[in-house]
Amino acid sequence: MDIALQENIATLETLRKEALQCGGEKRIEVQHLKGKLTARERLELLLDEGSFEEFDMLKTGRGSAIGDERTYPGDGVVAGHGTVEGREVCVFSQDFTVIGGSLGEAHSQKICKVMDLAVRVGCPIVGLNDSGGARIQEGVDALAAYGEIFYRNVKASGVVPQISCIMGPCAGGAVYSPSMTDFVFMVQNSSYMFVTGPNVVKTVIHQDITSEDLGGAGVHGAKSGVAHFTQPNDILCLREVRRLMNYLPSNNKQKAPLVDFSDPPERTDPALDYLVPPNPGQTYDMNVLIYSILDGAEFMEVHPDFAKNIICGFGRLGGQVVGLVANQPAVLAGVLDSDASTKAARFVRFCDAFNIPLISLVDVPGFMPGPEQEHGGIIRHGAKLLYAFIEATVPRISVIVRKSYGGAYLVMNSKHIHCDVNYAWPSAEIAVMGPKGASEVIYRREIQAADDPGAVLSEKMADYRRRFANPFLAARRGYIDDVIFPRDTRHQLIRTLQFLEGKTVEKPDRKHGNIPL
Repeated sequence: MDIALQENIATLETLRKEALQCGGEKRIEVQHLKGKLTARERLELLLDEGSFEEFDMLKTGRGSAIGDERTYPGDGVVAGHGTVEGREVCVFSQDFTVIGGSLGEAHSQKICKVMDLAVRVGCPIVGLNDSGGARIQEGVDALAAYGEIFYRNVKASGVVPQISCIMGPCAGGAVYSPSMTDFVFMVQNSSYMFVTGPNVVKTVIHQDITSEDLGGAGVHGAKSGVAHFTQPNDILCLREVRRLMNYLPSNNKQKAPLVDFSDPPERTDPALDYLVPPNPGQTYDMNVLIYSILDGAEFMEVHPDFAKNIICGFGRLGGQVVGLVANQPAVLAGVLDSDASTKAARFVRFCDAFNIPLISLVDVPGFMPGPEQEHGGIIRHGAKLLYAFIEATVPRISVIVRKSYGGAYLVMNSKHIHCDVNYAWPSAEIAVMGPKGASEVIYRREIQAADDPGAVLSEKMADYRRRFANPFLAARRGYIDDVIFPRDTRHQLIRTLQFLEGKTVEKPDRKHGNIPL
């Protein structure tokens, strides 16, 4: 063998070995002591065994402008492609053991390469974020590097699914890339996201706060809604990413994979006939209905800890993936508020972008009243959900389970905003407002003049409920396609999905609409 070739082979082996060592044993040990896996360990858990093909293992930066002039193989990020359940996916995993996973020019170029390939090939992008932020030593080059990633996030949006896992620090400008992706996972007690950190907060507004309290997984999972999923450790987080991907198509030209659970489409559940309490003021758990109708009782809820008065998530009916949007009467009576509207609107738009049919399970008394909601823009936020449903061209089905009043009735995927098929249970109450409020308005003078106003109000409420608070008037008008027995809900939905499979919609000739953000 030629001596020069032998030297090149030896050099390659040395460089590859150096790249595989990440930041060295000591830094790996520190990473493990924090309860965190290394970049490569994470990819091994995320991807099918032996499927990872790495790009740019030997790529290095130009060296810093000041201070440390060394370069590092890989430049703090591992990038390439592999498979999840046999389906191709492009991935990058930031390596905190190498210069703190900081993002510089070469680091960004590696991420941009796999993002471009994902769009070209038509496969999902999964980013595992664990970075100290912009590489300060590279100056404006680091800022330019972030801009290139942001640009690609937007261009890939609605073309291929984008998933971000925050598995360590993510601060400053770094937060904007994950926030523009479709789903954000966070790891409890080891990850955080914020635009300005605790030190800046203390300097500017003189408030002491920890990174966890400012932007930890608990904060973003339950309060801000930035994180769609939170998990206690890296292993469970990556397992849930794999689970989510089973519900998603590879791109916007495909449909989500079919899975046969051998769950009979004609299966009925007589217990559903008794789910809705006879007392209209009594609550129940909408999850009982969701798990009853779905294949294998399997449901992956999105944003489970944020705006709990509405439920969004993925399941299957007859093997086909569906997106469910359901009011939760067990939380705030299922009322729509600003957070619930925004949460559901975002989910509806994702499902529409990726060919996932939408099913609404409706039990909504209206929009949340009060100055806090009005001043917080509930009109604008509620309009987001209305806009999202109207804009959606995928098959749309709704089932009115109990209350469906006023504007909230319209917003929750009603026939009047061109939902394809609308069903109601016999327990459905469809009206402008509830019996009490309606009676107080219609019979105000009669009630005020009565010797016993309470008795008259009760009488009028009973009369209103008998005449209007049922599904039959709407069914006579054609606003409800059928009133169904609760036990048959699963079969009815599966059969309707089969019927709507060939649905096509003509779109207006426009660049894009202007959703009320």
